[in-house]
Amino acid sequence: MALTPQAFQFVSDFVRREAAIVLEPGKEYLVESRLAPVARKAGFPTLDAFLDHIRTAPKSSPLFYQIVDALTTNETLFFRDHHPFEALKKDILPQLIESRKGVRKLSIWSAASSTGQEAYSLAMLIRDQFPQIASWNVRILGTDLSTTVLDQAKSGSYSQLEVNRGLPAPMLIKYFDKVDGRWVIKEDLRKMCEFRAMNLTTPWPMMQPFDLIFIRNVLIYFDTATKQGILKRMKTVLLPHGSLFLGTAETTINLDPEWVPVKAGNTTVFRVGGAAAATGASAGATKAA
Repeated sequence: MALTPQAFQFVSDFVRREAAIVLEPGKEYLVESRLAPVARKAGFPTLDAFLDHIRTAPKSSPLFYQIVDALTTNETLFFRDHHPFEALKKDILPQLIESRKGVRKLSIWSAASSTGQEAYSLAMLIRDQFPQIASWNVRILGTDLSTTVLDQAKSGSYSQLEVNRGLPAPMLIKYFDKVDGRWVIKEDLRKMCEFRAMNLTTPWPMMQPFDLIFIRNVLIYFDTATKQGILKRMKTVLLPHGSLFLGTAETTINLDPEWVPVKAGNTTVFRVGGAAAATGASAGATKAA
């Protein structure tokens, strides 16, 4: 199903408007491979015919959502990139727990949770390494634009291939049950996590502030203005002692000077500027909310 230049431009404009996704020329192959199954399932012989229909379809048509859903990158795995989780275990969480012992609560946001591996990795890390806070109110919120991936996240059910990607075998045995050929996360960990649909590029709902925010490998898909807008809003929902985690190829530098990079182990987190953030991870983490 080859894509004409006009059709590619239409798709590019549409997903930029609806989800701030930037599709530069040269990404025609991506659009073709992602939308061809959608077109076939909808009964259209070609992508052009499918997109011709979309141009005149009512805005309430579910096909509009299917285009955005298909072109959203949902790559994820358990304990992705390893170093952020090591920094949490050895540096950030011990200090954060000490600073929060008066209120006995932690709040974490996985802002592009996809099928849930990041949120559940956080839950497993906390349960495995910090049993002393088992009675605390630990809330992990996972949000994503795609309701398709959120459905799987809510189910907590994964294939053998999915659990093979990053999940240590002892944690698989300890925190999952085998059900009908799939691995399902245990109920007590699933209760630590809540998943909701959310578009980071549109107005956000009212949110309680967070101790930690993970928005990894997301900003790379947006233009500069969209990145700046998201980072600005992140400051309003991060507690004063909080840390922001970005992907390994992402930074706040040249986007928002109020965010200060802070080394934590072999990873870098970002904190809102000021004395606590500038003096490093230890000082930043011990400032209570």
